[in-house]
Amino acid sequence: SLPFLIRLFPSLLTKFVYLNFLAFPFFVDFRRPEVLVNNTISLYLTTEPGVTVGIWHTVPGSRGAEAQGKDQRWYEEALADAHPVIIYLHGNGGTR
Repeated sequence: SLPFLIRLFPSLLTKFVYLNFLAFPFFVDFRRPEVLVNNTISLYLTTEPGVTVGIWHTVPGSRGAEAQGKDQRWYEEALADAHPVIIYLHGNGGTR
């Protein structure tokens, strides 16, 4: 019966192959990354009118002590210094 269901509903195959409807880990508030990852804050970028992209900014462990207790402004200034920036694109799961 599975091939018959896939033939009738091809979008089911995509959902079960990629499992992008699951948000793992379960019951985690991704707007508060500091609970999951040290030295991390959540920022939002407006890429075009009506489109906002959520990002996490994580400073390296070597700057971890310096980042403790800092606000969003400090993290934004840390992006502007001479240190390299690594961008990680996580995929299409809908979570960070």
